[in-house]
Amino acid sequence: MPPPVTLKSLAAATGFSITTVSRALAGYSDVSPSTRRLILEEAERQRYEPNLLGRLLQGQRSQTIAIVMPTSGPQFPDPFFAQFVAGVGVEAAHAGFDLLLSPQDDPSELAAYRRLVTGRRADGLLLIRTRADDPRIRYLAESGVPFVSFGRTESVAHTAWIDADGVAGQKALTQHLLELGHRRIAYITPPGGLMFTRFRLQGFHEALAEAGLAADPALIIEADLSEQAGKDAASLLLERPDPPTAIVAGNDQTAIGVMHAVRARGLRVGEDVAVGGYDGIPASEHLHPPLTTVYQPIFEIGQLAARSLLALIKAQSASSLPVLVQPELLARASTMGAAYLRGGEAPD
Repeated sequence: MPPPVTLKSLAAATGFSITTVSRALAGYSDVSPSTRRLILEEAERQRYEPNLLGRLLQGQRSQTIAIVMPTSGPQFPDPFFAQFVAGVGVEAAHAGFDLLLSPQDDPSELAAYRRLVTGRRADGLLLIRTRADDPRIRYLAESGVPFVSFGRTESVAHTAWIDADGVAGQKALTQHLLELGHRRIAYITPPGGLMFTRFRLQGFHEALAEAGLAADPALIIEADLSEQAGKDAASLLLERPDPPTAIVAGNDQTAIGVMHAVRARGLRVGEDVAVGGYDGIPASEHLHPPLTTVYQPIFEIGQLAARSLLALIKAQSASSLPVLVQPELLARASTMGAAYLRGGEAPD
């Protein structure tokens, strides 16, 4: 029996990349007509038959989209992903699709994607927490399965993605602290390898540089995205002989841990030590004191991701993608202290 015809074999036969072959077969407008014609002719010559997940004939779909949920890091399920999944679920239900959630530890993530694809359990997939080098995206691009990622990657060019502008968001938060007079600003950065970690760290450095400051490497600690990690990292920072006057956390969950650590030392959040988070989860507004954070419209991003994926499944181009969403700084009492509680302006 001859080996199956795959995107990889079509790429080898035509001299184009796997990504170009995949996008030509999916009808993307950024592939030239001449290139698409050559690829389609070769696909017909080799009798290429896409995986059932990529077939667009009604009745051959599972009417299901899937998300593999990483369980490492924050307490699972954490509020950030709860909002994203809620947005996806609303759009999926509106289109008559089911949503399959597959919780997995990081080491087994790729295996989970392979099971979903080979088992034909979903018509398309949504990815989260993208990495610079992301084997999941390479695998899905080669398989021809429709997918949309929340986040960018360097693994494959021209994928369908939605992302929030982490450079702008982190820069705005850091500038806010600088305007309040802080000069020793610590940053508890999310895990390396995640694409949003790179962008947010860039925003942190840019804000300091524009203020004529250099980041102190001793004040930058990498930690996972959990509350306990924030508490542990902040405890180390506050034990220093020259502790920071402000601590920026990688997400709101981590920031909550930072607030616990500040209080444990008998210090006041927002008065003695400023604390900032990221994501804008609903609970951030109801903390004591309310948490300054960078708000991302996660529910709406989930909706857009689902709509775009459903368009790809139905052989329509996800013309709205890629999209870079602008986050919003929400300044509250955890950085502004009494000025916020009085409803006044931040001090110069």
